[in-house]
Amino acid sequence: MNKRASLSLVVAASVVAACGGGNDAPATLACTDLTTARLNIQNLQVASAVEVAASGALPAHCKVNGSLNARTGIDGKPYAIGFELRTPLPAAWNGKFFFQGGGGTNGVIVPATGNLLNAPTGTALERGYAVASTDGGHGTGQSDVSFGVDPQARSDYGYHAVGQVTVVAKKIVQARFGQLPARSYLLGCSNGGRDAMVASSRFADQFDGYVAGNPGFNLPKAAIAEQWDTQQFMSAAAPGQLPKDAFPASAMNLVAQKILAKCDALDGVADGMVNDRAACQAAFSIANDVPTCAGTPDASCLTAAQKTALQNIFGGARDSANHALYASWPLDPGVSGQNWRFWKLDAGFAPLPFNTLIGAGAMGYVFSSPPDAPSLADGGLGYQLGFSMDTAAAKIAATTATYKESALEFMTPPNPTQLTTLKARGKLIVVHGTADPVFSPNDTMAWYDALKAADASAPNYARLFLVPGMNHCSGGPATDRFDMLTALENWVEKGTAPDAVRATVNASDPDVVAAGWPATRSRPLCAYPKQAMLKAGATDTEDAASFECR
Repeated sequence: MNKRASLSLVVAASVVAACGGGNDAPATLACTDLTTARLNIQNLQVASAVEVAASGALPAHCKVNGSLNARTGIDGKPYAIGFELRTPLPAAWNGKFFFQGGGGTNGVIVPATGNLLNAPTGTALERGYAVASTDGGHGTGQSDVSFGVDPQARSDYGYHAVGQVTVVAKKIVQARFGQLPARSYLLGCSNGGRDAMVASSRFADQFDGYVAGNPGFNLPKAAIAEQWDTQQFMSAAAPGQLPKDAFPASAMNLVAQKILAKCDALDGVADGMVNDRAACQAAFSIANDVPTCAGTPDASCLTAAQKTALQNIFGGARDSANHALYASWPLDPGVSGQNWRFWKLDAGFAPLPFNTLIGAGAMGYVFSSPPDAPSLADGGLGYQLGFSMDTAAAKIAATTATYKESALEFMTPPNPTQLTTLKARGKLIVVHGTADPVFSPNDTMAWYDALKAADASAPNYARLFLVPGMNHCSGGPATDRFDMLTALENWVEKGTAPDAVRATVNASDPDVVAAGWPATRSRPLCAYPKQAMLKAGATDTEDAASFECR
């Protein structure tokens, strides 16, 4: 067994040893007795354990804050894996454990209430779960990526933090309630979706089920695409312009309108949604279906430079020899979404795209070996424009005597199409919006196709659901409200595999309002490769029951 696959087993063994071992369940401890001394878990420091009164929808609970493996990094800075664990009152505990995936570059401990992602209401804590979250091994804040200078901090961020906090949090749950959780789940979106996919490979002995939303499981490659996109957007910019100026909202609205004109009715109903994605990709092209401006650009046309830039972006990042560095992207009407624009073109709170503000630093400090440590005084724009697809991109696979794990090793799930432990024990639901501006749904579809090619029984333990029009984790003109935790519980605990999950709109979302959709619209999300199509003879095109997966 290699050292990565056995990490959680090693940690579990050390925890049991530190707690005294044996088969007898420990006596239950009151919340305020969950101290460093009483728990006696190796490398654990409990900062606080307090009882929290019920407030709003949150029930009364016990909140534990602590850290693991305090140390000094090679940069002389202090590091530790910070975490939070919240447990319901004993009478309210459902006997289960919920790990809340992180986001972005982590760096902060998000309150461990149990984000249910796209579920319309509620939290896992409200449902009776014990919930844990982590800062990923560095408490430097989400905007400070300098932790990438320290190789251990990189590995903690990539996978160690989730693996080690999971085992320790379960032992604290055992100390609190006198028993280990009967079921354990991990839910997350974006980097948290990557957490779920990494855990399904590295820590599949620790969880019964996972929901990976819009997962950045190839995050270093997606980071290359962030540099590529900025370069392409700027290629169409006039002097003094930024990406948001070169591609105003009217430009992306035009592209969305032309996609709908070509593809909307392919699924049997013209409703502002594209469900037949495969037919749409074959039918629509930017070159042929978006008018080219003869003179000054306006809302009815794009310049040749704009069209070329978009074709390059949706075609995927490439080096000078035309080798693909990341996946292509589907053309979807969700490109008009505000969330799409936030990431790709205009963060709003700053004049640059968020893919620049977060992507440049992460690429330079965390995903490059050795770190580039770029200056980010200009928000990262200069670094992105100077990024070489031939030389700098190769650093995601590089190692050195100091950085012994490449970014591809510490960030991505090892052997993602060989999920043997998951197959024997758990279930994985992957959800991806087809208009995600950060991580390509084509990459996720390619992974799932490869998983099924490697194992024809893969749908018995892993399923993919695509959400038409949805941007990154939510938003866009989409039915982006759905409860995947319940679907996962039914699959794990009742054996009911999800063929379709009912989804509704967020009636207050600006993109839904702009599309003029009714607040009652619902659609089935279908297990890939099936997609929602209008049933023969159905007339109520706002009801999920009028559609079938085929």
